[in-house]
Amino acid sequence: MPVADIAELAQSQTVPQAERSEFRGLLPLTSFYSTPNPLPAGKPGELMRSERFDEYQLPAGVSAVRILYHSRSADGEDVAASGVVLVPDESPPVDGLPVIAWAHGFTGTARRCAPSLMRNLYEGPFLSMYVKLGYAVVATDFVGLGTNFRNASVDMQSNAADVIYSIAASRAAVPQLGRKWVAMGESEGGLAALGVGELERDIRDPDYLGSIAVSGIADAKELYEQIAKGSSPGQFVFLVYGIQTLYPRFQVNQVLTEKALALYRQIENSCAVTSTDSEVPANQMLKPDWEDNGFVQQFFARNTIGQKPTHGPLLIISSNADPVVRTGMTARAVARLCKQRDALQFHKYQSAEFARVLGDSVRDQLTWIQARFAGRSASSNCH
Repeated sequence: MPVADIAELAQSQTVPQAERSEFRGLLPLTSFYSTPNPLPAGKPGELMRSERFDEYQLPAGVSAVRILYHSRSADGEDVAASGVVLVPDESPPVDGLPVIAWAHGFTGTARRCAPSLMRNLYEGPFLSMYVKLGYAVVATDFVGLGTNFRNASVDMQSNAADVIYSIAASRAAVPQLGRKWVAMGESEGGLAALGVGELERDIRDPDYLGSIAVSGIADAKELYEQIAKGSSPGQFVFLVYGIQTLYPRFQVNQVLTEKALALYRQIENSCAVTSTDSEVPANQMLKPDWEDNGFVQQFFARNTIGQKPTHGPLLIISSNADPVVRTGMTARAVARLCKQRDALQFHKYQSAEFARVLGDSVRDQLTWIQARFAGRSASSNCH
């Protein structure tokens, strides 16, 4: 299929953000996702169980296998992550299917918010497009979404570990997968894809070929300072949840007001803050000195982009219609990555709607992905 036709197909199949955010068609949380406490020991990426699953809204010719596997938390604790492997029904090539490890956008922090518990897999039409083009898609749920552990909300290193370890688990569950793989993610998942590149600097998996981040990137500190100035600081309860997951000694009432604490108690059972209290000004949600908290500062420090060079090339795609990540934030992060000589391509889209950039950019995504699997050298437009 010509790349131009693929781009048109992607645009027609990308689900609008408004529809995705409602998480329609939630599936039941079954015993497949549950693990004993404590968790039986296992190596990172070791498969615990898998099952073929036929209840997703997927086109003909695309099959799904759920997986449950060992990952690692920020402090090295053995934790369980779930996910889905999507493959074409036709026979794989001799060297196996090329793999795209998909890192999803923000869905919440509750167990029921896992994309693998949504009939449309949150981005099912988009992911199915790549399966139809001959790729296997490994779509992990970040730890705590689906499994009975706490979610490290918006922590790029924790999410990146889940993506990396999903590869070995998927190969154990679905033998037609090949060795070579790239990581790709949107929004929170885009940061996770960048985190994969940074973690691979030490792991140096020879089969990892690079990462794609879609929908802008920004340091956590700069991003949440911007959110604090806006009209929906209710998003801070998810940030605080992630900080407490990483640092159990952190006291949430040191940062959140009583009004915000009421919202905080909602999010372990809901995928969104629904109360109108989430629209109150930030000075009624956050303590005046919230940024001075030591645990907040530690979280922001570990979620600063470009702390070390990445292993493998990067493709970063942003949209001027992003409602949260401002153009300057992404530009500063990209400049830092370029300064450390990462092999980076940066493309900015003038999308009419923020949700459209995932489909609008398919031509660039696919050209870059094909080049990686073909073994061609990655070009850079950092200049």
